[in-house]
Amino acid sequence: MIAYTDKIQEIARRLLKDCKVETVIGFRKGSVPMMNEPCFITSADAADGLVWDGNCGINLANYLTNRKEKIAVFAKGCDSRNIANHIIENKIDREQLYIVGVPCQGMIEKRRIRQMAPGEITEATEDGDEIRVKGRDFEEVYNRDEALQKNCAVCVHRNPVIHDEMVADEVEEQTDVDRFADVREIEAMSPEERRVFFRKLLEPCIRCYACRNACPLCYCPTCFVDESQPQWVGKSQNPTDIWTFHFLRAYHCAGRCTDCGACERACPVGINMRLLTKKLNKDAFDQWGWEAGLNLEERPPLDTYRPNDPEEFIK
Repeated sequence: MIAYTDKIQEIARRLLKDCKVETVIGFRKGSVPMMNEPCFITSADAADGLVWDGNCGINLANYLTNRKEKIAVFAKGCDSRNIANHIIENKIDREQLYIVGVPCQGMIEKRRIRQMAPGEITEATEDGDEIRVKGRDFEEVYNRDEALQKNCAVCVHRNPVIHDEMVADEVEEQTDVDRFADVREIEAMSPEERRVFFRKLLEPCIRCYACRNACPLCYCPTCFVDESQPQWVGKSQNPTDIWTFHFLRAYHCAGRCTDCGACERACPVGINMRLLTKKLNKDAFDQWGWEAGLNLEERPPLDTYRPNDPEEFIK
């Protein structure tokens, strides 16, 4: 994927020179290894700073909400599905966007690399299927497949679903992965086992709301956790308040989540809160065959009323 960089720079430069867009949203090198950061450029000269590799995991759809100018955005498969969500939910107009599709082979989970490395990483580079990291007294090489984000390892929509232009040819989609294996393990637990599992899962939460802030679906003007009249959830570290926040946020994403991994990636204590949204994704798929953001013509099932919907629960 690192070979995409030159093409990305060329496309951004052309779009800005031809005045087809006012702003380009992409990635530039971050100040620390394996932490590329989103950037906004408005001049063709600034396109030289754009990059692309396995450290571009942040979902750029998060930066489109309610913008007014004409924008070009570089979009992986999950980004493009969230952009579709934004268009469907009237957070931005399709005519405002020039979507440059970026075929994706998965993003690197920086925590896993840091755990494997024998010391502080000062430099990290990709070379095909290898990730080479250097520190003060070491140099190590890791296999890229062993360091993928968990959501990327089971992704079946690596290619953008909507785009105006592609950076490269589409990559082969994964067909031999079980996306919901971890969810079925939890479903097989007894109620008491599930209670203990989720208590341990959410116990490290410090209520920083990084997961909410990183999520492209969390664009409410006022989040329910910030409401004071009425106060839906307390401000303390009470376990009930922590559970309430995570479970209600997951239900808010029901039928909308693309499993982009932004929430887990942003969490400073490494909580896998994707398990909550994945369960709801599985239910939406099992009951309605629904996957979020695959087209612009159909609204999410929980956003749609049909008179002939099954209503067995009423009987």
